[in-house]
Amino acid sequence: MAAKAVTQFPKIKEIKTFIIQGVGSGGDYHNVKGGHWLVDSKISTPMSGYEEYRQSRTQWGINVLGSFCVEIEATDGTKGFATGFGGPPACWLVAEHFRRFLIGADPRDTNHLFEQMYRASLFYGRKGLPVAVISVLDLALWDLQGKIRNEPVYKLIGGATRSRLDFYCTGPEPASARDMGFSGAKVALPYSPGEGPEGMRKNIAYLRQKRSEVGPDFPLRVDCYMSLNVPYTITLVEKCKDLDIDWWEECLSPDDVDGHALLKRAHPTAKFTTGEHEYSRYGFRKLIEGRNIDILQPDVMWVGGMTELLKISATAAAYDLPVVPHASGPYSYHFVVSQANSPFQEYLANSPDGKSVLPVFGNLFTNEPIPTKGYLDVAELDRPGFGLEINPQAPLIDAAGILNPAPGRSLPAPSREEGTANGVES
Repeated sequence: MAAKAVTQFPKIKEIKTFIIQGVGSGGDYHNVKGGHWLVDSKISTPMSGYEEYRQSRTQWGINVLGSFCVEIEATDGTKGFATGFGGPPACWLVAEHFRRFLIGADPRDTNHLFEQMYRASLFYGRKGLPVAVISVLDLALWDLQGKIRNEPVYKLIGGATRSRLDFYCTGPEPASARDMGFSGAKVALPYSPGEGPEGMRKNIAYLRQKRSEVGPDFPLRVDCYMSLNVPYTITLVEKCKDLDIDWWEECLSPDDVDGHALLKRAHPTAKFTTGEHEYSRYGFRKLIEGRNIDILQPDVMWVGGMTELLKISATAAAYDLPVVPHASGPYSYHFVVSQANSPFQEYLANSPDGKSVLPVFGNLFTNEPIPTKGYLDVAELDRPGFGLEINPQAPLIDAAGILNPAPGRSLPAPSREEGTANGVES
């Protein structure tokens, strides 16, 4: 019997990028209106040691990049779409660097395309914005695949491991999170080591108050946002032992991997989590192998996209480490429901007062799924790709208009004939 021919899959035809006008929409969580708890409440940050930058996180520039979006069109007219943070610089990197690896490629070849983009940007990338840009491109590729195949992304990456996705809530009012049905709550630590002994006392009083508001049995977690050091963390955890804090998150600089060993040595029964500001499987390798972190928290819009997150998750599973992604809305939901070692998901309260549930990406999409009573039925993800429909009223601006006229072009790569003539090849 003759073998059946493989169906030809559409290739990548075009890539467009967009920035978002105004605030409160798209993949930059922190680009919100003034007065929002996420930027204007008292939160310890790496900049809290400077008095002039303590009042608002926007003072030192947490929202300086803003959101951007990517649209990848296939030769059959199907379009994949994704959002993240990066603004105009991200659009520039797509147009001037990463585009060359995608045009004409098969969108299913995500491993190959990630490796090319990652390796080509090693000399200026490896972490931060370049990998975040690759992440959004990768998510758009997965969205495109799902739409071409008419399947949700979670089915493409292993299928469902449960019928319901449970959430905990990050916000300023853990009692409200409990009352809305979330399985736990996380609050931001208010004061940093730069604010001295009085800041330490106020941190303890704040956490004691939050514990009293939710009662003794509701899981309460603390986000330290890279702002502490080893001695301060050890002391804080010791002074809060009676509060039964479920986990202490991102206490140290992302680069202080060895510091986590000291924290675990001092408090072997406390749970420490980190990872939202780590990048790629290489960055997570030491965190996983050290066994000093109890839960990993990569952000799929920053870490390298779904392609890289799946590799990180597989490595973590071999060490029985749970992976609970940082925020990222439906992009994370599809990942979590497909992974046995991802028990639940974070919902980052997007309302200004943190007391209600709103779409993570604002008005960018018309149908973004959001948790109700603290959970989401997996069946709500049963749409092609990531299942997100762009709002016709979303304030998207085609980046082609802001990238032109471009600065002087770099020298083009030599043709094969030129290289041979100059003795480059024999």
